[in-house]
Amino acid sequence: MNKKILGNSDMDISRLGLGSWAIGGDIGDWGWGKQSEQDSINTIHAALESGINWIDTAPAYGLGNAESVIGKALKQTHYKPFVFTKCGFIWNDGESELNLRLDKPSIIAEIDASLHRLNVDVIDLYQIHMPCSDDENEEAWHTLAELKQQGKIRHIGVSNFSDKQLDHVHAIAPITSNQPPYSLINREIEENVQPWCQQHNVGIINHSTMCWGLLSGAMNKARFAQLDKRDWRHKCGAYKDPVFSLALELVEFLKVMAERKNCSVAHLSIAWTLANPATTGSIIGARNTTQLEGLLGAADLHLTSTEYATINAFIREQQATLV
Repeated sequence: MNKKILGNSDMDISRLGLGSWAIGGDIGDWGWGKQSEQDSINTIHAALESGINWIDTAPAYGLGNAESVIGKALKQTHYKPFVFTKCGFIWNDGESELNLRLDKPSIIAEIDASLHRLNVDVIDLYQIHMPCSDDENEEAWHTLAELKQQGKIRHIGVSNFSDKQLDHVHAIAPITSNQPPYSLINREIEENVQPWCQQHNVGIINHSTMCWGLLSGAMNKARFAQLDKRDWRHKCGAYKDPVFSLALELVEFLKVMAERKNCSVAHLSIAWTLANPATTGSIIGARNTTQLEGLLGAADLHLTSTEYATINAFIREQQATLV
């Protein structure tokens, strides 16, 4: 699998990385429904064997469960992928509600817990999961820089930051990467975030590239209605109209191009994010090896300039209907 250096780091990462939100299971209010731990472990091993060399996770995914499963999986393989995790969302014992906290004592407690669950001595990339106020972001960033000096973190990054928030913390210590949402449905970062990151040599690892399954080519309203009632997507705005219907229209449009290119809609959706020069890598989520195998081809799919422009033109026409 092709690779690209992540920002100012020495990490040459595969264009696709394995996300672990879904394998956190149905623990907490933001899970994806029931999940087999063995399926998760098999999927992690298959991803590493395919050439994926980084895994993205967070304590919020299954209230620590995703990190624990990754730790178990890595014990059972000779592969040594880069491990990326985050801080900022915490929960009380016996409660599933996530609360955003970025104070220094909380982050120190979080990283020690993550190191234990992941069974690693150092975290390759530690990210602020979600921005808060400027003062809180600043305290958190100072803390991450200190933890890097202490050797608990190799590189520090952020997730879901705007260009102004990036500018604020970058003045304190260099940012290695930003992890924003980016998909055919959500292109907000193109205006300011992507140019900022390119200008400052900050890598971009996109999350939600298939908009939580909407752009997989397998989703429809009947299937959505049958999702596990614990699946957080029942409260996701993207699964409500008008976005839901527009996404399904986009999928139908993509099916024609996918058939011509002998690939899947999911491949096209992910490859489109990789085609942007600001992208270092994109995260794919899979709950079993079958799902994983259906996504890996995106790394090798080439979109011509004409195909890229055709997709963008269709999206512009859709967006015009919402104005």
